[in-house]
Amino acid sequence: MDAVEELDCENGFGQKINGYAKGRFLGFKRGQRAQHENTALIQLENVNSKEETTYYEGKRVAYLFRAPTTKKGSNIRCMWGRITRPHGNSGVVRAKFRHNLPPSAMGSTVRVMMYPSNI
Repeated sequence: MDAVEELDCENGFGQKINGYAKGRFLGFKRGQRAQHENTALIQLENVNSKEETTYYEGKRVAYLFRAPTTKKGSNIRCMWGRITRPHGNSGVVRAKFRHNLPPSAMGSTVRVMMYPSNI
């Protein structure tokens, strides 16, 4: 019975079904001396080349975090952004957020939503 119940919440291959892919916020775009906080660098999970990042261009990105105060019944907040282009050759992308991500978010997980579709 347990195996049947697991299949109901998974896709049959042992993988959970989500409407998003995971990514990690690495830091900000920068030059040798100056850092540009208006562009975030995100490493996408299981993406290792520039060619693989083309699918994710234009997709929405959500950074979820817990705030100290409760508003509207929850202390979880969200900052939204959008993937703009690749960065380098190793699966890193650039993203612009409506409000710049805080430096304390470096190294944390972001959600790359599977919409809007560009197929």
